[in-house]
Amino acid sequence: MPAGRPGPAAQSARRPPPLLPLLLLCVLGAPRGGSGAHTAVISPQDPTLLIGSSLQATCSVRGDPQGPTAEGLYWTLNGRRLPPELSRILNASTLALALANLNGSRQQSGDNLVCHAQDGSILAGSCLYVGLPPEKPFNISCWSKNMKDLTCRWTPGAHGETFLHTNYSLKYKLRWYGQDNTCEEYHTVGPHSCHIPKDLALFTPYEIWVEATNRLGSARSDVLTLDILDVVTTDPPPDVHVSRVGGLEDQLSVRWVSPPALKDFLFQAKYQIRYRVEDSVDWKVVDDVSNQTSCRLAGLKPGTVYFVQVRCNPFGIYGSKKAGIWSEWSHPTAASTPRSERPGPGGGACEPRGGEPSSGPVRRELKQFLGWLKKHAYCSNLSFRLYDQWRAWMQKSHKTRNQHRTRGSCPRADAARREVLPDKL
Repeated sequence: MPAGRPGPAAQSARRPPPLLPLLLLCVLGAPRGGSGAHTAVISPQDPTLLIGSSLQATCSVRGDPQGPTAEGLYWTLNGRRLPPELSRILNASTLALALANLNGSRQQSGDNLVCHAQDGSILAGSCLYVGLPPEKPFNISCWSKNMKDLTCRWTPGAHGETFLHTNYSLKYKLRWYGQDNTCEEYHTVGPHSCHIPKDLALFTPYEIWVEATNRLGSARSDVLTLDILDVVTTDPPPDVHVSRVGGLEDQLSVRWVSPPALKDFLFQAKYQIRYRVEDSVDWKVVDDVSNQTSCRLAGLKPGTVYFVQVRCNPFGIYGSKKAGIWSEWSHPTAASTPRSERPGPGGGACEPRGGEPSSGPVRRELKQFLGWLKKHAYCSNLSFRLYDQWRAWMQKSHKTRNQHRTRGSCPRADAARREVLPDKL
């Protein structure tokens, strides 16, 4: 072994203790003694301080006079050795530590402040809690699934982070009588949420609030007053079916069933539909479905696969005047529109014979009518009846033109004008 190089035993003695046991100190309790009969005490023990505060701490050795002295002691914080200039010897058995402008604790269970002997052994430990008192929780929102339960969530103050373990309790009671109740099922729909599964009253308002507490203080939210009937939501509409509308290449029919969980209650419902092309992530929403359980999607691309979803908003339950809460979207249902049979550009469109009036203006008028229909008639039964008649005429006209092309002649323009729209709409 080269001269002057410490042996393995000396290297082991100088090696700092593993970090994992240190991180567990504030969970399992700070050690009160080290190896042998040597013990030490840190004062203050487990202090709680505001961010930006200063700390004056001491480590005093007790026990065998031949044991460790203050001159050989040193401090670590969260496993890192603190600079010696932050410490000073008060007497033969006591080492002081001065920390200024403290930052928030790195772990909510407290930072680990440890006093070590010269050989690295742990003599004493303390949990150091540095943080902020909780701020007033806000933005409480609640909903009831089919009037059987109540789920609430909230925002934990403007800044949120306190650097300390902060306990949130959701409290509720009947508005005019009854005692305070505490919600017990937390983190059901996120970190700041709670679920009340049963024993809820209808037709009587509730008062709901959130209390936040930690080592540095407490805060209470404003009280939210609500009636269960005003915050009802439900399951997505079941049995969503999407199908073609005969041979119409730009339409799909959507049908669904009202939420069965609310079938025995007096309520209204409104629905929304959204759909997208197979290779797209952009949804288009149809808002004007009202309380129908079917709708016709028009203006679609021929020969294209569409994914469709439906959701429900139950409102007016037992006369409630509130807007209601939308359900989740149903599972996507896919269907495709028929491929178009019309010839594309350059397909040999037939022109009228010389001297005959052109049917171009007629086609433009029909195109304008179709554009108006698509814009104003998503889910109107009357408009769709007109639209279906219009499409039937278009298909008939298209077949007639094909027949004339095979014979080498074109349909007369005046006949086309007479068939712009059916006689009875």
